[in-house]
Amino acid sequence: MRARAAIIIAFLLVLSLPFLARALSGRSSEMAQGRAAPGTRTLIVVSPHVEQIRLEFAAGFTRWHQRTFGAPAAIDWRQPGGTSEIIKQLEAQFDAAARNGEIDDSGICRAGAIGFDLFFGGGSFEHSKMKSKRTASSPRDATKKITYTMGRPAAFTQAQLDLWFGTNKIGVQTIYDPEQYWIGTALSGFGIVYNRDVLGRLGLPEPRGFGDLCDARYVNMLALADPRQSGSITTTFESIMNKEGWDRGWRILRELSANARYFASAATKVPVDVSQGEAAAGLSIDFYGRGQAQFTMKPGQDPATARVGYVDPEGAVYIDADPATILNGAADAELARRFVEYCLTEEAQALWQFHPVASTAGIANPKGDDGRAMGPERYELRRMPVRRVMYEKYLPYFVDKANPFELASDVKSKGWRGAISPMMSAFGTDVSGDLREAWIVLNNTRRETKAGRVSEADLHTMEGVFYAMPEHLMKDGSTRPFDEAHFGEIHADADKYKDTEHAKRTTIRYTEFFRTQYREVIRLACMNGRG
Repeated sequence: MRARAAIIIAFLLVLSLPFLARALSGRSSEMAQGRAAPGTRTLIVVSPHVEQIRLEFAAGFTRWHQRTFGAPAAIDWRQPGGTSEIIKQLEAQFDAAARNGEIDDSGICRAGAIGFDLFFGGGSFEHSKMKSKRTASSPRDATKKITYTMGRPAAFTQAQLDLWFGTNKIGVQTIYDPEQYWIGTALSGFGIVYNRDVLGRLGLPEPRGFGDLCDARYVNMLALADPRQSGSITTTFESIMNKEGWDRGWRILRELSANARYFASAATKVPVDVSQGEAAAGLSIDFYGRGQAQFTMKPGQDPATARVGYVDPEGAVYIDADPATILNGAADAELARRFVEYCLTEEAQALWQFHPVASTAGIANPKGDDGRAMGPERYELRRMPVRRVMYEKYLPYFVDKANPFELASDVKSKGWRGAISPMMSAFGTDVSGDLREAWIVLNNTRRETKAGRVSEADLHTMEGVFYAMPEHLMKDGSTRPFDEAHFGEIHADADKYKDTEHAKRTTIRYTEFFRTQYREVIRLACMNGRG
């Protein structure tokens, strides 16, 4: 009987272990993210940042706030998705607040109405939307319109900003919004992550520029994120357009799309899949790419021999601020401002690039104002600090000894970013099967032309069909060529009317145009006996 009872007890313990582990895991996760006992002043932060960043900044802010203000503080992180999803959710919540009368006629949102205090992480383009004026009908007076913004100025003194940043510029970008609707807390670069083993099997050299990824040998082996879902990949595509110009830029984006294995909903998927050999290369934010390369290295291994590598494309290093924005309607705007202040201390900036203090490499980390060694506790975050002083004083302690202020491209934005997502959806993501097939037969025809079996004229016709761009239907029913000369007019027409249904119909027309073009390429190849 005792033996039987022992077996039953052991069986019940085994059954309960998953539930116990889950409970403990949830509790430790809450503690790690900085949540504390009821009554502790808590900042609610919406962020696309990965868990490692959230953990390190929560722990650092908690220590700093206690030391600086003599009171505890904690962070409650919210992650509804990537940057694009966060923007959509904020827009929906502000629309609801306006309808419910929680935004007054002066544009001030009731404290706590939105549910978040601070938006932390993403790109300057996304955070600039926090400054854009939005309008809604006043529920108190139907004849009036309410004008408001989703963000609110941080209101630091200019002397403080000058101390932190000096000149408000890196390359052609600003580091903070002049009216302080967003403040840069880190810097992001955009480049190429690649798998040396897969490249070797495909007979491809290591890529050095975005154009290298247009080689047809990458077909079905290039990892891309969907620009409709990822603000960071849109920034990468924009940098290509800015550097290469209208015609060459769209051609590269078309060829990258043709080689794509997929269009992921999150930019974080790309470097992971590349490291696992699911793709030969992909476009990546620098810290994702470098971090994945490091993860696959053996202790002491030369990075040049590692399975995964990362490169900043020569002459095209686009550097962007990774900001924080205090939200209109923040329940605790003062605590949000303190968090931004913390992010710009040398103590917090060291989290981005120092080795973890618990690691062998982090033993020599310099000490901060509190006498503790600066740097993250557990994770190498591999991000670029936003403050110049970090490169002047601490570069030898960095994991990645690169200075973005020296690397940043000085190519100005052409203002074409708004066209990238709908156009790439139409010629790439939504017709990927037709695009890939047309790309394969086009490159087969190119080889046949070199061998003298297809005429140059026939190849020229196929390329003209493949790379063609549609005509744009204006709101008044007239048409314009979708080209550089007419883009300003097209953009102004769309901005003037802001007709969502017209925009959807336009995207559908574009998509059908490209699908027809790709099938025509395939038909022409069949006529030449090369399909």
